[in-house]
Amino acid sequence: MSDREPEEGTSVRDAMERSRSGAPAVGGVIRDRFETDEVFQRIIAAADEEVTTKSRELFFSALAGGFAITLTFLIYSSMTAKTGGAPVRSALLYPIGFIYIILGGYQLYTENTVPPVALALERLASLPAMLRQWGIVLVGNFAGGLFGALILAYTGVFSPEAAAAAIDISQKGVETGFWDLFFKAGFAGLIVAGVVWLDFAARDTISRFFLVYIAFLLIPLADLFHVVVSFTELMYLVFLGEAALLPGLVGFVLPVLLGNTIGGVVLVTVVNYFQTTEERLEEARFGGVERRLSVRESAFGGLVGRSYVPLLDTGGRPGDTEGDAYRVMVPIANPRTEAPLVEFACTLAEQREDANVHVVHLIETSDEMVRRYGPGQVDRIAGESKALLRDIEATADAYDVRYSSSTVVSHRSFVEMFDEARSMAADLVVLGWDDDRPWARDKPQRSLDQLKHEPPCDFLVLKDRELDLSRVLVPTAGGPDSILSAEVATALGASIGTEVSLLHVVDSPAERAAGTEFLRSWAADHDLAEAELLIDDSGDVEGAIAREATDESLVLLGASERGVLSRFVTNSLHLSVVNDLDCSVAIAERPAGRNLLRRLFGR
Repeated sequence: MSDREPEEGTSVRDAMERSRSGAPAVGGVIRDRFETDEVFQRIIAAADEEVTTKSRELFFSALAGGFAITLTFLIYSSMTAKTGGAPVRSALLYPIGFIYIILGGYQLYTENTVPPVALALERLASLPAMLRQWGIVLVGNFAGGLFGALILAYTGVFSPEAAAAAIDISQKGVETGFWDLFFKAGFAGLIVAGVVWLDFAARDTISRFFLVYIAFLLIPLADLFHVVVSFTELMYLVFLGEAALLPGLVGFVLPVLLGNTIGGVVLVTVVNYFQTTEERLEEARFGGVERRLSVRESAFGGLVGRSYVPLLDTGGRPGDTEGDAYRVMVPIANPRTEAPLVEFACTLAEQREDANVHVVHLIETSDEMVRRYGPGQVDRIAGESKALLRDIEATADAYDVRYSSSTVVSHRSFVEMFDEARSMAADLVVLGWDDDRPWARDKPQRSLDQLKHEPPCDFLVLKDRELDLSRVLVPTAGGPDSILSAEVATALGASIGTEVSLLHVVDSPAERAAGTEFLRSWAADHDLAEAELLIDDSGDVEGAIAREATDESLVLLGASERGVLSRFVTNSLHLSVVNDLDCSVAIAERPAGRNLLRRLFGR
């Protein structure tokens, strides 16, 4: 049987009746009608995709959505002018922008409030994660609406009659009272959230088209307000000098924003969410309610722990019962090839009196993976991972350390790595790094999210080139990350007799004596008095490392003080060295109290 065939006991029909995300594609009781639990599962599947979408993709999708709203404003104003203000006929094409957005898959603030709220209510995503998505989508929508309003105000797109109608329509909203706007927008929020729920209950595009058309036609007919349309109308007046920006934002856009948001959330929480059963979460996540975020994690996200619950987490990580044990976490992507990384971690951990090495098999979701594994096949995923981890366990058994492992399936491997380290209170993370690992390909995802605060523990990032631990070079300028490099070198020397060389680079021959004295003192302070001391007076750090590393098997580099963003995203010192050297390279980083500005841009 091939890997793509359904498991025994799972019919071909059952396998085909799940979407690629694992959500139901047909109703379980009546094929052309979804139960509330099934609609919820479909919303959760969509929310997983949205909440893990990169910020750039979210923003530009929202930008397109905001500009599409310009079509609604344009057509509504033009129809009002052509029909002499007839309320029904002028509103007939009002939904056009919303049809473009929803059927085209663009991001719209009110339409995208529902899926993230569903994740937050189930404590599968944190409130900060939800608010991040809301904020990015809202800014993108406003930017698109502003651009559209600018075009309409300063070009001849509007006829004189349509321009006058546009001003009248916009002024009507600006002149409406705060609380009237709030409650009208609340009902609009209910309509939009209802559209989202019903949209996930629909099975074909024609049904979705008529659903969106009829629902959004109610907004102009009932004199309701949508925040992105309202913002576009305000900016049109501002560009024409017919309204002031700040009073318009506070008195017009703000109450509409609040009303839309609260109206949509109320529909989800009161009407839809509580009519579903506890089975909704068992289907939404492997492991069900036991894997929810804690209350603190739900409120504060990555600041205190996890911000998102991955699709699968088999657990098995060290617990609090192990007291003050030294905990080393080893994230791996391919258990077949990463035994040397685990051996490296075990060698370091073995020098601790009480140590635990925990291997996390991180599986990043993809279209191929979710087509292959449906929600009912958690045992298959966990079973295959467990089988692959047996050889890793055999490797760890050769060392005097406790070993544990877990499997995590998620849309975002790099962030999950940080969450796992916090969850198990790791002391050290030993991480492999090359272009084949999923976390090495996702720079935009990790850049700002993990730079807001210090790493949760010591990190050792290894670029493995046939790892050999017999001879190690440790360049140092005395920073905290070099101290971690020294601890690693000391552990290797004590465990397997590794020969250690220390390198210090000074700017000129005149500084050589002072450099020698510094390096001798530094070596003594870090139990490396027997190491070979190397002084380079060229002032060229990269060149010195490259020259001295010729006869070494591993170079241990302390993370650059120029900042994490510089180190991982730009052509920094360490990335140049990592790429140029023939031997293995490990970059060590120890939390050192650097603030966000310094971590982003260095000194």
